[in-house]
Amino acid sequence: MKTTVFALSALSALALASSTAIAQSTPSSVTVYGIVDAGLVHTTGLANNKSQLVSGIMEGSRLGFRGNEDIGGGFRAIFTLEQRLELNNGTFSNRPPTGSQVPDRLNNAVLLGLCAPAPAPCPLQAAVTGVSSQIGSTLGVNLANNAWDRQAFVGLVTPVGAVLLGRQYTPAYEINATFDTLGTQSSLAAGQVASIPPSVDIRVSNAAQYRIVYGGITAAAMYAFGGNAVNSKANRFGGAMAMYKDANFSVGIGYNQRNNDIGQKSLKSLLIGASANLGPGTLYGLVGQIEDDNPSGVSGISAALLATPAPNTPPAAAAALVQSAFTTALRQDGRLAHVGYKLTTGANTFYVAYSAFNDRRAVNADVASYGVAYTYALSKRTDVNVVLTHFDNKDLAQAAPGQAGFLGGVTKSAGTDSNSVALGVRHRF
Repeated sequence: MKTTVFALSALSALALASSTAIAQSTPSSVTVYGIVDAGLVHTTGLANNKSQLVSGIMEGSRLGFRGNEDIGGGFRAIFTLEQRLELNNGTFSNRPPTGSQVPDRLNNAVLLGLCAPAPAPCPLQAAVTGVSSQIGSTLGVNLANNAWDRQAFVGLVTPVGAVLLGRQYTPAYEINATFDTLGTQSSLAAGQVASIPPSVDIRVSNAAQYRIVYGGITAAAMYAFGGNAVNSKANRFGGAMAMYKDANFSVGIGYNQRNNDIGQKSLKSLLIGASANLGPGTLYGLVGQIEDDNPSGVSGISAALLATPAPNTPPAAAAALVQSAFTTALRQDGRLAHVGYKLTTGANTFYVAYSAFNDRRAVNADVASYGVAYTYALSKRTDVNVVLTHFDNKDLAQAAPGQAGFLGGVTKSAGTDSNSVALGVRHRF
C-alpha cells in the first residue's frame, strides 16, 4: 500500500481536510487565500437581546498565505500563515455580545459557597466581584491582536511523514472538527455548548507535530513547549489522534493534555467520532470526556486580593477561601455528545444537529443545543446561509449561542434559555 503524507491545509476553517499543498505538481508555489463571511444575527435570552451585524456566521473570516516547494528526493517544504479578520469593524479580535459578563456561578458569593443565603450582604462579595471582573476581561478571541493568530507554521514533508513547527490546530480539535456535523461552522457546532471555560484547546503555539497518512489511516502526534522561561512545565501541551476514512465510513479518536500556568496537569480532552453515509446524506456522531482538576489562571487570586489597597484588603484567610472557591468553580468534569445529519442536493445543503454537555459537577450546569442550518450555493465560491439554534440551559448553566467567528457569551440569568437566528453571506477566494 502506498504511503502518503498529510499536512494541514489552510484553505478551510478547519484547515484539516486536504493535502493539496503537498500534492501539487508544480515545483514551487505560494497561494493567497481567504474567507470573508458576515451576516445579521438576533439573539434572545441575554440581559439585552441583541440584533447585530457580525463577522463569521459559518466560518471565521481570514486572510492566509500557503507555500509549497518541491526540494527533490521526495521532500517538500511547506508553510501556512493565516490571519483572523473581523469584517464588521476591520479589526483582528472580538468579544462576546455580552462583553465581560460571566455566569452567575462565577460572580455570586453564595453560589460559590462562600456565604449562606441570607438577607444580610455577604462580606466576600466585593472580592468575588473583583475576581469575576478579571475573568470577564479575558473572554474573547485574540484579544492581544496577535498577527497570524489562526495559524503560523512551517513544515518539511518527507517520504515517511511530515514535521510541522509553529502555531497549529490540536489533535483532539481535529477530531472534533471532522465529526461535528457542521464542521465547527455556526452556532450549531458541537463545541458551542461548552465554551466558557473551553472544553477543547483549539490551537496551541510553540508546537511541533508529526503527521502521516497510510492508505485510509491518518495519525498525528503533537508536543508544545509552554514558553515559560522560569517553569518549563507551565502551559506545556501534548496530544495525539488517529482516524480511518473510506468512501462510506469514518472513525477517529483524539486526546489533548495541557498543563496550567504553574505546571500542574490541567485540561484533558478525549474525543471519539464517527460518520457514515446514510440514505442521500451523512450521519455524524461525536462523544467527548472533558476533565480539568487544576484550572489555569487561579493560582494568583489570593495574592492579587491581598494587594488590594486598604481598606478593601481582605484577611489572608478570606483571600485563600476566595481562591479555593474559584478553583473549584472553574474545574471541569463533563461529557460532550453530538449527533447530526447533513444532506447536499444540487446547490442546497441542509444540516440538523443536536449537542449536549452533561456537567457532572455539583453545579450541574447542563447545556443542550439543537437546530437547523441551510446553505444555498450561488456559485462555487459564494453562498448564503440561514441558521436557527436553540440553547437549553439547566440549573446554573447560562450558555448563549455564538457563531463560527465568536463566543456567544452568557444569558441574563442561570437557567435562562437562548435562541439565535442568523443570516449570512460567505465568499471563499
